[in-house]
Amino acid sequence: METLIFIISLIAAFIFSLGGVGAAVILIPIMVSLGIPISTAKPVGLFYNTVSMAGASINNIKNKRLDFKIGIPIIISSFLFAIVGAYFSKFIPSKIILILFIGFLLFSGFMFLFHKKKETETYRDDKPYVKLSLIGAFAGILSGLLGIGGGGIISPLMLMLGFNPKKITAITAFVVPFSSLSGFLTYWAMGNVNWRILAIASIAGIIGATTGTIFMQKKLNAGTVKKILAIILLLMAVKMIFKVF
Repeated sequence: METLIFIISLIAAFIFSLGGVGAAVILIPIMVSLGIPISTAKPVGLFYNTVSMAGASINNIKNKRLDFKIGIPIIISSFLFAIVGAYFSKFIPSKIILILFIGFLLFSGFMFLFHKKKETETYRDDKPYVKLSLIGAFAGILSGLLGIGGGGIISPLMLMLGFNPKKITAITAFVVPFSSLSGFLTYWAMGNVNWRILAIASIAGIIGATTGTIFMQKKLNAGTVKKILAIILLLMAVKMIFKVF
């Protein structure tokens, strides 16, 4: 099983780094399907997001693709509210959390698949700090509650606000490690960490995300990446629906 988790973590990190989204959104349900309790899978997914997307962000910073002024308000609010989400997760039944997870997957998948920029539309360059902070808070709560990095909710919401997809990719890759880390630390404080599985998944995540980011820069366009992510998210939603119901 450990070899399988390594391979899955490597591939997932590679694919999801193409869009700047943490791969915990797919890794967690896979681990659950392998028999790992969701209470164990969530902190592994959060730390996996932290280290894998940190590697992608370092690459973006080196290549000057990151807009810090847009990313900072999202980071602050997502970091704080991820703690809230992780704490309250212990009071919510696993089935309800899984149903919320399905809703998250469907929402993100359809947004990536169907949201298109109008030909006459221009991307915004302003900094709507209040709206960005609200996006961060919402993503943070989901991050802690579901054990995901929040990138999959930040990306579609920023698309709705009219930001450039390339800028969004760099920002989500930068935000995810912060929201994921705060959620992970909360689970660690509650004693829900399997360190062996965490180490295996995280090492694979670093390798996969770094490779995926480099590959995206040289080979793929944003439209192709969005379609790949949408298909994966929707397939996982269907899988989880059959599991819950």
